[in-house]
Amino acid sequence: MTVLTDDTTLLAAARTIADLARESAPTTESARALASPLLDAIRAEGLFSLGVPQSLGGLERPPAETLAVAETIARGDASTGWCVSIAATSGLLGAYLPDEGAAEVFADPRSATAGVWAPKGRGQAVDGGVVVSGRWSFCSGIGHADWLFAGFVLDGVLKVAALPKSSLEVLDTWHTTGLRGTGSHDSVARDVFVPSSRILSVLDGPVRSGALYRFPVFGFFALSVAAAALGNAFGALDDFVALAGRRSPLGSSRTLAERSSTQAAVAESSAALRAARAFFYEAVGEAWQGGPSVQERVGLRLAATHATRTARQVVSNLYDLAGGGAIYDGAAIQRRFRDAHTASAHFQVNAASFELPGRVLLGVPAQTEQL
Repeated sequence: MTVLTDDTTLLAAARTIADLARESAPTTESARALASPLLDAIRAEGLFSLGVPQSLGGLERPPAETLAVAETIARGDASTGWCVSIAATSGLLGAYLPDEGAAEVFADPRSATAGVWAPKGRGQAVDGGVVVSGRWSFCSGIGHADWLFAGFVLDGVLKVAALPKSSLEVLDTWHTTGLRGTGSHDSVARDVFVPSSRILSVLDGPVRSGALYRFPVFGFFALSVAAAALGNAFGALDDFVALAGRRSPLGSSRTLAERSSTQAAVAESSAALRAARAFFYEAVGEAWQGGPSVQERVGLRLAATHATRTARQVVSNLYDLAGGGAIYDGAAIQRRFRDAHTASAHFQVNAASFELPGRVLLGVPAQTEQL
């Protein structure tokens, strides 16, 4: 596996993967899974291990670097960038597992983890561990993952179990409008024994040190969704510019690019995306350098939601501008449009996710534990 040690090298690898992801996007979408050559390239560069502790063989990169990698790859294809960012978020839980369990889950540096931390399972304590049953939806990347971090309730307390995929039944449920290539199928566990070494608590905090694991884990989750959405929107802008230079509206001798209305709209779209991106990385930088405080955690959630929803609006505008060039199956902008709207439906970045930061900003009592 290639050893990536700095952001320049990381981004160079990400750009190469992005080019391959763009070429593979039709195959990835139709198969509802990352294309095999693409998956092999991501594994070869170790990009599924961006959040995994170095002590476990991972890259343990700072949040801004990991998010920039995911954004860059999503510029090629949103589903691919999404899978990289979700694997990075799940890899953070390597810092929460007891030593024996962590060594087991991350024994292979090429492996990937998926994660659904919502407590959709139930656990029963037994000698040496817990018996877990449940059904988890939205298991992004489960097709290529080796482990699933699955939330469950044990005696009224939220826990997370590391479940080998071999112990799960993966249901073919991911028939969606967008982000089809993420293969976010449902997964089912039926009375699976999980040793105590593979049980963790996100709320109790990490058992391993390191600046990365002091960064707000729930904020990182929201940011990972937003990074894919931002990359997708920049990719849509790339696709539109290419289309506008060669397409002329019906009855017009001028291309879309030669129309003043198109020129103004593209400039406005570029400015909106760049502004959202600047706020996004500014908030990440402040939280990375700070405690982080409640205000800095609020900034993360605001930046993530704002970036995702700005990205969706920009892609929608570009889709409208493209006219008949966007409506056919196989049109890149049509896929970008569907991916943007699917990303913005995620509970971490939907319209309601503005409410908790708003309560804090207004000085209204709010539960901030999961900011």
